Amino acid sequence: MFGGGTRYVETLDAILEFVEAHQPTTDELVGWHRGSFANVSSRESIMRRVSYLQQVGFLQQVDGQWVLNDAGREYVQQGDVATLLRIMCERNVGLRSLLYALSAGPMTLGEVSDQQLDTHPELGWSHGETDMARQRVNWLRSMGLVEERGDAYVLTDEGRSFVENAVAEWSGSNWTPATSDDGMSAGTYTTTIHARAVDPEFRATVISRHDRECPISGVDHPGLLDVAHVLSWSDYPEYRADLTNVLPLSKTHHAAFDRELFTIDRDYRLLVNPSFETQSELLQQTIIEQDGERVPLPEESLNPEYLAQHNASLAWV
Repeated sequence: MFGGGTRYVETLDAILEFVEAHQPTTDELVGWHRGSFANVSSRESIMRRVSYLQQVGFLQQVDGQWVLNDAGREYVQQGDVATLLRIMCERNVGLRSLLYALSAGPMTLGEVSDQQLDTHPELGWSHGETDMARQRVNWLRSMGLVEERGDAYVLTDEGRSFVENAVAEWSGSNWTPATSDDGMSAGTYTTTIHARAVDPEFRATVISRHDRECPISGVDHPGLLDVAHVLSWSDYPEYRADLTNVLPLSKTHHAAFDRELFTIDRDYRLLVNPSFETQSELLQQTIIEQDGERVPLPEESLNPEYLAQHNASLAWV
C-alpha cells in the first residue's frame, strides 16, 4: 500500500472513499493514485495494489467501473479498526498466527517471514524473501497492533488484547492447512476431553513452533496432535493464548496429561504418576519407561513457573 508503513489504513480509507464517490474506470483510478500519492507513477505497481484489494473483497469491477465489494461496503459502513481487522484476518491466512507468534517475543522481519512460511507453507513464499512479511507487519502496524522497535517488531497493548481473546473467538474459523499427501488434513479440532475448540491458526502456530511433533511420543502427523495447556483452559483463561503455556501432544498423550497420569517439571523432566499402570506397550515406552528423563523441548518453550504451578496442584508430585 502507498503512503508509508504505518499508513495502510489511511490509504485504504482514501481509496474506498474515492471509489464509493466516483465509481472510476481503471484509467481514472490510476490517475487518482498518481495525483494522491507522492512518488507513485507506475501503472503496474498501482494495479498490483488494486488487485490485492479486489482479492480481499474491498473492491470489484462492474461494467468497466470500480465499485465497493462486500468487505468494502461493510468496512465503510462500520468505519472501525475492529471490523477491518476481522476482515483482514478472515481473508489473509497467517495474520493471526503472526500475532500469536509475536506474543512470545519480538521478531525481526526475517523471523516474521520464516514464521509465516513454517506455519503456513501454502503461502508459497521463498525463505529469505521479506516483501510479503513486511506488508503483513505494516498492516498490523497501521491498525495499532504492532510497533517497530529497532530492527524488531513487538505487540502493542491492543495487539496483546486481541491475542488473549482470539484463541476462543476464532475457534469457528473455517481455515484448514494444506492437505497432506495421504489426504488427511489438520484443521480445526475439538478435543474430546474438555469439548473445546481453539483457533486453527493458534493450533498451527503451536505445532509449527515445536517442529510438528509430540515431544513425548514422537507422533509427527499434525492431524493426530492436540494443543495441550499446562495451566488449564478452563481455570486460567488469561493464559489460553500464551505460547509458553502450551505444547503439542498426541491425542492419547494429551488425555493422559489432562488426567494427571504424567507431568513435566520445571527442568523439563517427565514425571509419572506412581499409580499409573498399563499393559499398553506404547504407553510403557513413551511414558512409564521415560520417568525422570528430560523431554526434548526447546529452551524457554514452556514457562517453568507455569509448570511449577501446575505440579503444585498434583497430590502425587
